[in-house]
Amino acid sequence: MDLINHRTGLAKKEVQDLVETVFSIIKEGLSEGERVKISGFGAFVVNQKHARRGRNPNTGAPMQIGPHRVLSFRPSQTLKELVNSGHN
Repeated sequence: MDLINHRTGLAKKEVQDLVETVFSIIKEGLSEGERVKISGFGAFVVNQKHARRGRNPNTGAPMQIGPHRVLSFRPSQTLKELVNSGHN
């Protein structure tokens, strides 16, 4: 948050409140199953996984894995290119 404070000139408390508000909005959307897209950065997506059969990794015994939601991130093409170029 110090970097945001330095680059924007906002007070540290303002930066902290702003960042917490943005994260809160993202968390609310994701908890409701919404796709959260941040232009030029990527999208957070909640996927529903169905119940399935699996194995206990310790014992090898078969077990049932219940349905659950999984959060995934899909970077934008812009972010992928930036990361692959090695530049900021």
